[in-house]
Amino acid sequence: MHGAASSTPSPSRLMIGRPELALIGITFLWGGTFLIVHQAMRHSGPFFFVGLRFGTAALMALPLALPVLRGVTRREWLAGGMIGLGIFAGYSLQTWGLRTIPSSTSAFITAAYVPLVPIFQWLILRRPPRLASWAGVALAFIGLLLIAAPREGLSLGRGEALTLISTLAIALEIIFISLWASRVNVARVTLIQLMVTSILAFSSMIPAGETVPPFSWTVVLSACGLGLMTALIQLVMNWAQQSVSATRATLIYAGEPVWAGIIGWIAGDRLPAIALLGGILVVAAVIVSEIRFGKTDNKVPQA
Repeated sequence: MHGAASSTPSPSRLMIGRPELALIGITFLWGGTFLIVHQAMRHSGPFFFVGLRFGTAALMALPLALPVLRGVTRREWLAGGMIGLGIFAGYSLQTWGLRTIPSSTSAFITAAYVPLVPIFQWLILRRPPRLASWAGVALAFIGLLLIAAPREGLSLGRGEALTLISTLAIALEIIFISLWASRVNVARVTLIQLMVTSILAFSSMIPAGETVPPFSWTVVLSACGLGLMTALIQLVMNWAQQSVSATRATLIYAGEPVWAGIIGWIAGDRLPAIALLGGILVVAAVIVSEIRFGKTDNKVPQA
């Protein structure tokens, strides 16, 4: 199963195990979060919402981490802090962008983080991207231009630009998780990264000039519901990526914008044809960037 590579596809690449099935499940949940956040942004600022969302998620993860919390190591503090920083930057910018763009548009743009993963592997781990990775980057770039074209010509509006920048942080989050996943306690690191994200978000409200919004059941229920989903998503990601490589995981995550697009369409989002074509190109970029010709899917080297 783990022998030398051959021209015949490895059975391990053809079979879908429990970690892969778990990632497929959270991808569906992930896709549904875009519309919830988009609706909540009518009643709350982005940093307060992200802080409340991840604070709730940390409370949900606490019972799992509490029995083993005394054994936390310096490596786990570092891993949780770095992953939390990536989550904070990615989700805050994405949430900010959702104030002005539809959930479907946000989801398709966010999917552009997938072709970025091999680029960051090159910069951080010194692993040159394959030709397929560069092709994926090119397709994603064209797709993003088409997504923005209906409103801003061939330029990105503020919401699209913020969401695009968030993909850099999300790609780094994937790299950080794979770097440390098999060398840390999943429950402890998940709790740390959720706490870090919440603290950074609440702390950013003051410099951003954001105030606590008036009480709204929409905000409370959305943030708490997403907090539960977020805790589950992060736990599953940390657990599954102990045995699933970053590149294979990101291929599974390609389903996220598809689910988000379907849910957004049901809710009334209607993307222009050219934007829909752009979204299709972004999803194609995700798939193309992960194509491997006769090679096994190696895990990201551990730090």
